[in-house]
Amino acid sequence: MPALRDGHRIELLQGAHELFAAMVRAIDAARTEVLVETYIFDLTASGADVAAALVHAARRGVRVQLLMDGIGTPELPPDWVARFDDAGVQWHRYAPLGWLGLLIPNRWRRLHRKLCVVDGGLGFCGGINVLDDLHDPNHGVLQHPRLDYAVRVQGPLLADMRDAMQQLWRRTQAMRAARARDFAAAWESIRLQSPQTIQPTNATNLIAEKQGSMRAEVVFRDNLRNRRQIEKAYLKAIGEAQQEIVIANAYFLPGRRLRRALVVAMQRGVRVQLLLQGRYEYFMQYYASRPVYGLLLAHGAELHEYAPSFLHAKVAVIDAHGPKPWATVGSSNLDPLSLLLAREANVVVRDSAFAGELHARLLKAIEHQGQPVLPEAYARRSLTTRALGWLAYGLMRFLLLIAGKRY
Repeated sequence: MPALRDGHRIELLQGAHELFAAMVRAIDAARTEVLVETYIFDLTASGADVAAALVHAARRGVRVQLLMDGIGTPELPPDWVARFDDAGVQWHRYAPLGWLGLLIPNRWRRLHRKLCVVDGGLGFCGGINVLDDLHDPNHGVLQHPRLDYAVRVQGPLLADMRDAMQQLWRRTQAMRAARARDFAAAWESIRLQSPQTIQPTNATNLIAEKQGSMRAEVVFRDNLRNRRQIEKAYLKAIGEAQQEIVIANAYFLPGRRLRRALVVAMQRGVRVQLLLQGRYEYFMQYYASRPVYGLLLAHGAELHEYAPSFLHAKVAVIDAHGPKPWATVGSSNLDPLSLLLAREANVVVRDSAFAGELHARLLKAIEHQGQPVLPEAYARRSLTTRALGWLAYGLMRFLLLIAGKRY
């Protein structure tokens, strides 16, 4: 587990409208480089503002690298491909599926983290794709914005974010070169595993009048050295909780360790509040989580389903008003796809003001936009709902077995 470090300034951002405005300002001020990773890169409405900022930065000589997941972003519109290429934006899609698609279990390992680092001095991390708040690629126009969060970061952890992004970029380049039988280029990309360092510039240091005082760290999940780092961070924080745990999670299917940790916390008197997905989006993610509700409700957890729109948040705050507040904002769901297969990134913060702000926003969403899941109503759910839940749960476990994973 990486150690929390001092010297950070971290600002909570809610929704794409806040994140994109901050990102565009940073990209417009960039002098050296802009690195972006995302699962979905959608150019509808405000998503085009981010794309346009990347084009403008590349045209003035800034090195722009954009990495998108090959499932989340199956293709880009031809006109934007031309604009990116003409401006010199370097862009790739991570692990395109190929003709066998998802029939190959190794291709279930996706790029799900959402990161941006500008000039090494300012960064963003969270759960928000480059996707307009009121647009969904599968469901069209939304009547209300999806609920999601990100953070704007300054401080030492930016070096770790940048290193991770550059290493993945080089590996992606090496794979592309190898597939094209350009083995010299592939070897060159592999050889340059240590990313070039740059000196952070004040051009993007938009709030850097004084050094930050927050303790924070970035925690990654990948399929090499960091297989369980995010899960371990949650387990440690839940294990130390004394007062209250508040989690907002889009796709909530905690494994045995996390379920046990939550139950043990409730047994020692910790209040657990969960804000979960209330609208149907994907069959397996929606229904597979329902069978685990019973265990948590039986031990006193307070469950709420987000009602107005899609919940996409992956955040938690523990003991916000206690002596050791803990909060995390990132891309990782508490489900097997995130915790066992995908590349994810979460920022962990120990700061009373930050934890208090996230806590207040989550409680407001629970109170005004959440529908409580009562134990009595859960016990009376229909046979059809029960069957769909166990079918989805069983299918999830079967697919994990095929992938060689235990959860």
